[in-house]
Amino acid sequence: MVERVPLAPGYSGSRIIKGNWQLAERHGPTVDRGAALDGMRRFVEAGFDTFDCADHYVGVEELIGDFRKRHPDLARRLKVHTKVVPDRDVLARIKRADIEFLIDRARQRLGMDCLDLVQFHWWDYDTPGYVESMGWLADMSREGKIRLIGTTNFDVPRLKEITAAGIGIAANQLQYSVLDRRPESGMVDFAQAHNMALLCYGTVAGGFLSTRWLGASDPEPPLANRSLVKYRLIIDEFGPWDLFQALLRTLDRIARDHGTSITAVATRWVLDRPGASAAIVGARTDAHLADLLAADALRLTAADRAAVDAVLAQAHGPSGECYALEREPGGRHASIMWTNQNLKGVGAR
Repeated sequence: MVERVPLAPGYSGSRIIKGNWQLAERHGPTVDRGAALDGMRRFVEAGFDTFDCADHYVGVEELIGDFRKRHPDLARRLKVHTKVVPDRDVLARIKRADIEFLIDRARQRLGMDCLDLVQFHWWDYDTPGYVESMGWLADMSREGKIRLIGTTNFDVPRLKEITAAGIGIAANQLQYSVLDRRPESGMVDFAQAHNMALLCYGTVAGGFLSTRWLGASDPEPPLANRSLVKYRLIIDEFGPWDLFQALLRTLDRIARDHGTSITAVATRWVLDRPGASAAIVGARTDAHLADLLAADALRLTAADRAAVDAVLAQAHGPSGECYALEREPGGRHASIMWTNQNLKGVGAR
């Protein structure tokens, strides 16, 4: 049985979560629907019964809904964590009806009366309304439409505002990897003090933390998909390409010692960090399922961790609050974000 993590009394999920961003339309090459659904089946059968998705991952909630219809027995085991991401352009005029529209649409797409976990995102902190919106989600939880409410990409100051308003947050989803340790600058301590799970994405940096990139030259654009674009920028923050290669060589030596892969070592590194409740690993199909089973079983030694720390001591960054770089107006990280993918449904009334 794979490792599990409790998020609330009577509710637990697998510590390795199947991320589904790579199945989204517009993300990259078109995914074969049959292969995607069969991959979902194999994940749940293997014990990885927690899926991550979002309303703006175009077509993904519907795909998971189709899986639930096709495999009703497995659907009873499946936990689905989705996100509510109102468009940036409508934040200033958002109403409860808009948030409820997104919740009801997710319920319809997924075929779920009650959503397991809804993670809320807010693009612009300078626009007020995120605390009020979280309050509306808390109301909908009391009404039975949502089991647990959480956030994604929120920083410590804003989480303090939300919790000070008496709103409980079950989880915050955020980027955390051997390349990006920003959660260790205050977020981990805050989460532990407030019994808040940290669900960590970017665990394998869109595939950069794998044997495929060991010894490879710095790739020239255009890159194959948006994940690679995003995480190539994180590598720039971490240090030069040569330092990234030094990290891959270290991870590879550790992997060889344990008879496993760089991907498994990078995933286990995150799972071993204080405060890291779960690691979200993107998967288009079940092609990397063996790597994730290996990561679940892997146990790193003190010497392994010391070897990684020696490389990380040379890293330049990224630094600051979680997701702060991605919010900088006009910045390289912010420029690749698609911030208006729910416009037809929100703020139009």
